[in-house]
Amino acid sequence: MDTFLNAHSLPLIFTALMAVAVLAYVILDGYDLGIGILLGLAPDAEKDVMIAAIGPFWDANETWLVLAVGLLLVAFPMAQGAILGTLYLPVLVLLIGLILRGVAFDFRTKARAGHKQRWNRLFAVGSIAATLAQGYMLGRFITGLTSSATAEAFSALTAVCLLAAYALLGAGWLILKTEGPLQRRALGWARPALILSAIGLAAVSVVTPLVNPMVADRWFSLPEFLLLAPVPLMAAALCLGLFLLLPRLPRQDDRWCWLPFALTVGIIALGFLGIAYSFFPWIVPGRMTVWQAASSPEALMAILVVAAPILPVILVYSLFSYRVFWGKTGALRYD
Repeated sequence: MDTFLNAHSLPLIFTALMAVAVLAYVILDGYDLGIGILLGLAPDAEKDVMIAAIGPFWDANETWLVLAVGLLLVAFPMAQGAILGTLYLPVLVLLIGLILRGVAFDFRTKARAGHKQRWNRLFAVGSIAATLAQGYMLGRFITGLTSSATAEAFSALTAVCLLAAYALLGAGWLILKTEGPLQRRALGWARPALILSAIGLAAVSVVTPLVNPMVADRWFSLPEFLLLAPVPLMAAALCLGLFLLLPRLPRQDDRWCWLPFALTVGIIALGFLGIAYSFFPWIVPGRMTVWQAASSPEALMAILVVAAPILPVILVYSLFSYRVFWGKTGALRYD
C-alpha cells in the first residue's frame, strides 16, 4: 500500500476525485441552474411546478461544488492560489448568484402574492449569473488564465455556451419530471437550447486549439488524432439523435421521457472528457502540473484518510434522495 500511495500516485488520486466532483456538479447542479434560467420563460401557473422539480435535490447538488473546491484547496494549494486569485471577480459573481438563488428559493415560499414574482425573478437572475460566471471561468482556464482581448472574447463564448447547455439540461429534467403543458413547453425550450449548445460546442472545439497551442499539439498529432476522433464524433451523434428525438415526444405512454436528459448528460460528459484529456496533467495550463501543485505526500495521505469516505457518503445520500423522490412532480404545496 505504501508503495502504491506515493508522491506520484497520490496527486493522481486527488485529481481523479476532483474530476468526479466537478463532473457531478456540472450535471446535477447544471440541471437545476438550467431550470432557474428557464424560469422566466414560464407562465406563473407553472413556476411552482418547476421549482418543485428541483426542490428535494438542488441543495445537495451544490455539495459537489463544495467538495471540488475543498479538494483543490487542501490537495493543490498552489493551484488554488493561482486559479482563485486570478479569477476572484467571476468567483465573486458565482457566489452572489448562488446566494441569490438560495435566498429567493426560501423567500418565494413565504412572500405575499404580490412579491412572489420578484423572488422568482431573483432566482432566475441568480441562476443566470452563476452559470455565466462558471462559463467565463472555464474560458479563462482554457486560455491559461491569461489576460488578453482574445481570452476575454473566448471566455464570453464559453459563458454563453454553458448557459445554453445548462438550459438544455434543465429542459431535459423537466421533460423527465413533468407532464402535460409544462412538459410540452420544456420540449419547445430544449430545441433552441440544443441548437445553441451544439453550435457552441463546435465553436469551442475549433477555437480551443487556436487559443492554446498545447491543446492543438495533443489533439492533432498521430496516432492521438485517430484515437481521439471518436470523442467529437460521438458527441455529434448524440446531438443529432437528440435533435431527431425531440419532435417525436411526448409519447402517449411517456415511455422515453428520460432519454433527452440522458443524451444531454452524455454530450456534457464527452465534452468534459475532451477538456480533461486536453489539459491533463496541467492543473494550471502551461504553468503548473498536478505534481508541482500538490501538497506533500504526508499531507495528501492524511487528507485521503479523511476524504476517502466522504465521496461514498455523498453518492449514497444522492442516490437515496433521487430514489425517494423519483417519479413525476406534482403541484407545489407548503401545508
